[in-house]
Amino acid sequence: MPPRPEAPGKLETVRAFVNTLDVENATDALGTPAGLGAWLAERGLLAPQVRPTAQDRDEAVGLREALRALLLENNGAPPDEAAVDTLNAAARRARLEVRFEPSGAPSLVAQAGGVAGALGDILRAAHSAMAEGTWSRLKACPDDACHWAFYDHSRNLSGRWCSMEVCGNRNKGRAFRARRRHSPADAY
Repeated sequence: MPPRPEAPGKLETVRAFVNTLDVENATDALGTPAGLGAWLAERGLLAPQVRPTAQDRDEAVGLREALRALLLENNGAPPDEAAVDTLNAAARRARLEVRFEPSGAPSLVAQAGGVAGALGDILRAAHSAMAEGTWSRLKACPDDACHWAFYDHSRNLSGRWCSMEVCGNRNKGRAFRARRRHSPADAY
């Protein structure tokens, strides 16, 4: 994919987490428990000595795909109730709770440690973006061969494709060919 501007603040962590699966190139940074541990440790979400289990990896992948479903919804897809169930289960495992800062501002804090707490920090970033109003700008490309997460920097939230040069052109070409196949033949 061509480079795209990052999402602001901690929302970039959510975008990067969803993009650990590159659908087009069939690569998955979370393909193994060790890969999950390395990815989380590189971002300061997990101590390097923590060794995730296969169950941790499965839960992380489930969370990633549930977040992707929400990002597809931000780009016009219908809501996915199973994704919401997965997010709620991850929040329970992370033991997210509301904390008030000295200023009185509320925030979420993951009480669980290890991988569950690290995934809770990703959920916390999503929650903060929703509260701040930036969440709707984080979208997933609707191209089934892509589904790359991107931050829509357009003024009117009109960004649809992760890359107009790649996915946008590919889908416009498909639509054009489909219209030509189904249009009445020129009989004149």
